[in-house]
Amino acid sequence: MNMSQQSPSPSADRRLSVLARHLELSSSATVESSIVAAPTSGNAGTNSVFSHIVRAPEDPILGVTIAYNKDSSPMKLNLGVGAYRTEEGKPLVLNVVRQAEQLLVNDRSRVKEYLSITGLADFNKLSAKLILGADSPAIQENRVTTVQCLSGTGSLRVGAEFLARHYHQRTIYIPQPTWGNHPKVFTLAGLSVKSYRYYDPATRGLNFQGLLEDLGSAPSGAVVLLHACAHNPTGVDPTIDQWEQIRRLMRSRGLLPFFDSAYQGFASGSLDTDAQSVRMFVADGGEVLVAQSYAKNMGLYGERVGALSIVCRNADVASRVESQLKLVIRPMYSNPPIHGASIVATILKDRNMYHEWTLELKAMADRIIRMRQQLFDALRARGTPGDWSHIIKQIGMFTFTGLNSEQVAFMTKEYHIYMTSDGRISMAGLSSRTVPHLADAIHAAVARAR
Repeated sequence: MNMSQQSPSPSADRRLSVLARHLELSSSATVESSIVAAPTSGNAGTNSVFSHIVRAPEDPILGVTIAYNKDSSPMKLNLGVGAYRTEEGKPLVLNVVRQAEQLLVNDRSRVKEYLSITGLADFNKLSAKLILGADSPAIQENRVTTVQCLSGTGSLRVGAEFLARHYHQRTIYIPQPTWGNHPKVFTLAGLSVKSYRYYDPATRGLNFQGLLEDLGSAPSGAVVLLHACAHNPTGVDPTIDQWEQIRRLMRSRGLLPFFDSAYQGFASGSLDTDAQSVRMFVADGGEVLVAQSYAKNMGLYGERVGALSIVCRNADVASRVESQLKLVIRPMYSNPPIHGASIVATILKDRNMYHEWTLELKAMADRIIRMRQQLFDALRARGTPGDWSHIIKQIGMFTFTGLNSEQVAFMTKEYHIYMTSDGRISMAGLSSRTVPHLADAIHAAVARAR
């Protein structure tokens, strides 16, 4: 027999077996050792690669609702939320929105394919007409490019990033005060944020002279953020004559207007009235940016439906601007969602549904106006110190009460009323039933301070 072909002896088998186990254990130990050493490993003990992160403060507006939800008092009242509520304090879905959704559900030809980067074409066309006017020369001359965005916030962000990349002035002036998210949106987009005087605490109205002085001294070409109507948080708007003075000053200084239109139709109850400021700037042939939101005026808060329109000098520029807007949107969220935009387009292009929408919209605006009057009357009936006429002079969802942070804290502690610390209240959160409770709280807070 050839020795090379003989089977290994039992002792050789044992040696090979021991060696194999040794190599297996060494390999396993090496792998385990390398896993333990990796910071992201599940075997790394209690340490996290994110251990250094500190807890961020709550959003000052959304944090109000969080605190409200934790309160077990039956008397509690949330006046911080920027959403419409019925007389019963419930969220409202418009009848016309339900009708539009039913039509969409019943349409078996509808599919769930991606929209284009710029969004739903019908929605964009109809949104531009809604804010600029159906007979707008800018639309007729194809000088407007409109892209669907993620509600008002997304529209502002896309516009801001476009300006940061392509506009020669990277400074934007925002009113003082303004919506708390504005500074963050513009700063993170790459713009330098400065402010111009807007609100006068002494009169609880517009500081028009300060506004003109600040915009008059702004560098030529700077961007200026303007609230189209129902200024948030103050509820103070310029008059038409004041808007005209603002327009003339801005055009003479070459300042670029960027309108935030979050409340069209929701302020006065008229879609055209609430769009006047924007249309004045478009009518002079100059360039304008407009961010639109359908959160408030169609109650589509969670659908995140908005649009950014840029009015340009001519059709060729508008086409090139749109091509660059696509490059902003594509890496940000690729393309917008289809459902909410389809609801809006369905309503806007049907004459009967559009008419029903305007009626429901006016009913919401009128209820808020009634709440203003009732609160003013209740404070006057209680003899609450001070002049509260600003409550009925201001417009839109919010009122800047003039209450300070200490008074607000007192009302929260003693009356379970929740609002932002600057004294802003959402009139939409009030009802005929809760107005007396708020009036009692305001009266106690003001009288206590005296």
